[in-house]
Amino acid sequence: MQAPNIVFLYTEIAPYFLACCNALASQHDASVHIIRYPVNEEAPFVFSTQQKIHLYNRKNYDLLSLLSLLKKINPSIIVCSGWIDKEYLQVCKSYFKKIPTVLTLDTHWRGDFKQHIAVLLSPFFIKNKFSHAWVPGTAQKKYAKKLGFKEEKITLNFYSCDWTYFSSLEKKITPKKQQNFPKRFIYTGRYYDFKGLGELWNAFIELQKETPNEWELWCIGTGTLQPAEHPKIKHYGFVQPCDFLPYVQQTGVFVMPSLFEPWGVVLHEFATMGYPLIASDKVGASEAFLQENKNGFIFEAGNVFSLKEKMKTIIQMPPEQLLLMGEYSKQAAQKITPEIWANNLMTMI
Repeated sequence: MQAPNIVFLYTEIAPYFLACCNALASQHDASVHIIRYPVNEEAPFVFSTQQKIHLYNRKNYDLLSLLSLLKKINPSIIVCSGWIDKEYLQVCKSYFKKIPTVLTLDTHWRGDFKQHIAVLLSPFFIKNKFSHAWVPGTAQKKYAKKLGFKEEKITLNFYSCDWTYFSSLEKKITPKKQQNFPKRFIYTGRYYDFKGLGELWNAFIELQKETPNEWELWCIGTGTLQPAEHPKIKHYGFVQPCDFLPYVQQTGVFVMPSLFEPWGVVLHEFATMGYPLIASDKVGASEAFLQENKNGFIFEAGNVFSLKEKMKTIIQMPPEQLLLMGEYSKQAAQKITPEIWANNLMTMI
């Protein structure tokens, strides 16, 4: 079989996506071409890629130059990030029924008016451009089916963390945590209202007032939300994933309080590192990586009391139980890896 040429028509990329592309290039001798938008200022990731991965800046291409680029590449498959970019859609339409054209979708089926309109219009703006859908979980699969994709044309597990990297961190941090479990919660993500940070800070501050304890809350990220001021809440700004070690060595439990989170790869990352998890019921990745009372707790999004009670349960647990929860997290994290992701893509060619 000739080495495949894979084209991604993408918006913003992240290190976990490149880890998957690296696995694709390494395992399947694929040449990977990624047209992508500029780096987000709130998440200024620094990327490193191998020789078989080629990055192109979307702002340098109009429709004609995109089509010309793809003609040179001669793609075996095109994977398109959603339907927001109309020129990406035109490219997919020009290759429809010639090669697999794959729509990636992380939106849950909500059944609202806007989604019902999308379902009605799908034959005219989605199903005439895409042969396959690739989604992270079951809530997105339901939407893909509503849009008209047949079961055999829908692939799961679209998102994977950089499992090799975070697993290597786990090996470094677990022995220290077995000796002295860190009494610190950690949040990492953007500082926006929809991330539920305000509720997290309020829950933690109330918990400290009602049940004074040794635990701290460390927060990593940037955004428009003003950081809460409290002696036991620490803010560290944006941290590159390659610089995570000092922070994960000194924290014990991951909290993801999002009010809206279609998936959330960061939950997979912390599961891989062997963390007990607390997540809101709006975090899509919970279906894969969080089992209630086994490796963590799910609370009602936006409910400060509900979150506070889950955090209270954690601080009352002995270290042995928290370590056992972390072991369950590591097992769950192995369900999806960049290698599995790469194999899933290759089945569509």
